[in-house]
Amino acid sequence: MAKKISIIIPVLNEENNIAVIYTSVKNLFPPESGYSFELLFIDDGSTDDTLKNIKQITNVDPNILFVSFSRNFGKDNALCAGLRKSTGDAVITMDADMQHSPTLIKELVEKWESGYEVIYYYREMQKNRMSLFSTVFYKTLNMLSDVKLENGISDFRLMDRKVVDALGQIQEDNLFFRGLVKWVGFKQIGLPYNPDERNSGKTRYRTKMLVKLAVNSIISFSTKPLTIAIYLGFIFSLLSALFIPYAIYSKINDLAISGWASVIVTIAFFGGLNLMILGIVGLYLGKTFMQGKNRPLYIVSESNIESS
Repeated sequence: MAKKISIIIPVLNEENNIAVIYTSVKNLFPPESGYSFELLFIDDGSTDDTLKNIKQITNVDPNILFVSFSRNFGKDNALCAGLRKSTGDAVITMDADMQHSPTLIKELVEKWESGYEVIYYYREMQKNRMSLFSTVFYKTLNMLSDVKLENGISDFRLMDRKVVDALGQIQEDNLFFRGLVKWVGFKQIGLPYNPDERNSGKTRYRTKMLVKLAVNSIISFSTKPLTIAIYLGFIFSLLSALFIPYAIYSKINDLAISGWASVIVTIAFFGGLNLMILGIVGLYLGKTFMQGKNRPLYIVSESNIESS
């Protein structure tokens, strides 16, 4: 029996890319390839004709499946939905904009057949503003977390069914799949690649979104910021204690302790430090609070996949 490959593609306002990515993927799996495939589009609350174009393809090809969310829940939640609905022996996740070239799927499958259980691509970095931000982000994450990620790691990957099943057991809010895939372990290999030009549309990642992603990912995989906050409090408390002998000496020798400006600066500094530490603690408490609500990661509006 032919092995089945599931390909998951989260989409958000990609109406002009649906037909292109579908044709490219379909051509990789002719009957003589020895593989069957299913293509799962996860519509993450698109407001254009993305869903309409997907439905047109599903009417002519039974291998095309879709899940449409009631609103935008985020790419990682869309990937989670795809993993839960996939049935393949191996699962590939990729973007719809053609920057993840479908021609690389063959290499992913070959590495999988050779024994690897997770094969992922990471970008060969180019010097620009976003690559600088990416470098700082991954170096910070690697420094603060036990999960080590290559600079420029992408969501273009293949996972064996056992890996997908392991990820399906995770019940966590604010998913960060790039880190989770590394965290679950198994036999992994990373491959460098150069992303192609977008077929249509513009990237939706903005600096604000990337900063939010960075904060969420660090909190999800590390408690070191809390440890750093403890050390900061200890160090500055010790430094403050060193001022006591000077104050006693000045009092005994009737020396005036002047300098209102320095006092105000000191108070403002320690006040800011306290607020920073409280903010770090608050982030972790907030994550615990949201996790405790036990809300679903997404809400499905419609789908052509039968509920199991």
